Amino acid sequence: MPAEKDPVGELVRVLANSKIVLSGQIDASLISGVDIDLLASRLLEARKDASTLTIVDSAYMRKIIDGMKVDKVPLPIEVSRSADFKPMSADVGSNYKIDNTPADRAEGTSMDFVNYFRNRLKKIRSFIEANRAGIYGFAQSLELLKNYTTGREVCIIGVVVSTSRTAKGNIFMRMDDETGDAKVMFMNGSSQRSRDLFEKAGSIITDEVIAIKGKVSGEFVYADEIIWPDVAIKERKKAEEDIAIAFMSDIHIGSKRFMEKNFRQMIEWLNGNVNSKHKDIAGKIKYVVMAGDVADGIGVYPGQEQDLAILDVYAQYRELFNFIDAMPDYIEVFVLPGNHDAVQRAEPQPPLTTDLIKDFAKPNVHIVSNPCYLNLHGMDVLSYHGTSLDSIIRAVPGTSYAQPEKAMIELLKRRHLSPVYGGNVIVPSKDDNLVIKKVPDILHMGHIHKNGLANYHGVDIVNSGTWQARTDFQIKQGHMPTPCVMPVCELKSRNFITIDFGVGT
Repeated sequence: MPAEKDPVGELVRVLANSKIVLSGQIDASLISGVDIDLLASRLLEARKDASTLTIVDSAYMRKIIDGMKVDKVPLPIEVSRSADFKPMSADVGSNYKIDNTPADRAEGTSMDFVNYFRNRLKKIRSFIEANRAGIYGFAQSLELLKNYTTGREVCIIGVVVSTSRTAKGNIFMRMDDETGDAKVMFMNGSSQRSRDLFEKAGSIITDEVIAIKGKVSGEFVYADEIIWPDVAIKERKKAEEDIAIAFMSDIHIGSKRFMEKNFRQMIEWLNGNVNSKHKDIAGKIKYVVMAGDVADGIGVYPGQEQDLAILDVYAQYRELFNFIDAMPDYIEVFVLPGNHDAVQRAEPQPPLTTDLIKDFAKPNVHIVSNPCYLNLHGMDVLSYHGTSLDSIIRAVPGTSYAQPEKAMIELLKRRHLSPVYGGNVIVPSKDDNLVIKKVPDILHMGHIHKNGLANYHGVDIVNSGTWQARTDFQIKQGHMPTPCVMPVCELKSRNFITIDFGVGT
């Protein structure tokens, strides 16, 4: 029979790299039966502003443990499948592949940034050249421009360094590559063609890779055309089996505004326990994809503790997995992290760690990276939390929080999930893993807390909204979320249906 763990020794181990020391008063009887990780987390949170060594005595330890007792305790979710529910997806075998995005590390040196952008340029240049094969005048490098005479037609490719308005109202852009830079001018002319091009130039954002077709005039290239890498029009694939994918994101378990009653209703629906016109759809669900911010996290923003119903991050994830455990076993569940989740903030983000998952393990639950490429019954799904949507909405005219699908289309056009460097935290690795290397059948994001559906060049665009009620920040910004609205894609027809758990199903 294995020896029982010493809880005091375990707590000392967890706190080893902190400035917290346990006094000799604390023995096993005081903390026996207490979740050591939760206890350590509460101790660290309580002493997070302490600059000197803290010695925890028995009185203070009892205070912390008593405080834990009044916290919301995650309990198993009791759900049983309806006796008359005969889900067709239960009889269909799972068919999935996972392509996690490497979460590379970098030292943050100047060469790391140089290599990062060189790799971005190399990858996206290949897309532009492939899409526009045979285009006249491709310059192999920007350095060659200095050898070209005035009037020569050229097509140049590079990274946008900056854009600005001139005194005469034209748009001036600088771009560079590995060899040099180029000065590009967009004229605010009177012809319809000129006006159209000038309007498009207003959508150019820094750090993206584009091609410019135009004519050389002295040290400038006067633009005739902007070429984004974009995605080619593709045929919309369909599956033979009548099954479906459910998409969700931004659950924010642990938040006081997490809409638990509605989320429980969704779990009941998946188990066939809700009488509704959509009960047949519930029986088709074979895959569930959760695109990040599954927990609300701890210390994500100042004063967050005032907004939390569950004050411990480990308990938040325990609650999450209680909910996932209540989903039918024949459904494959894929869980991505987001900017609220307890992994590295910089993207790409690695999967949730074993510290957070604990001993939860089910063969149908897959903890994946952000972003992640999934192939579900032959359907290529690119799922990304969507933190970069903030910077795209700020930078590109015509995009807004009210219509996230428009911002998502802009990312597809640029073949990059986060083209504005610095808009959100990115690891400047040697390989830019946020380039959209493969055009998906479905592009799935969250983050905005607003549902959106569209189709662009045969790619289905879906933003899965949220399960959190409107926050104070959203009220101040005038954002109107669409909580508890779950998009579902029926793979045989490739139709989308939205199930509204906010007003009943």
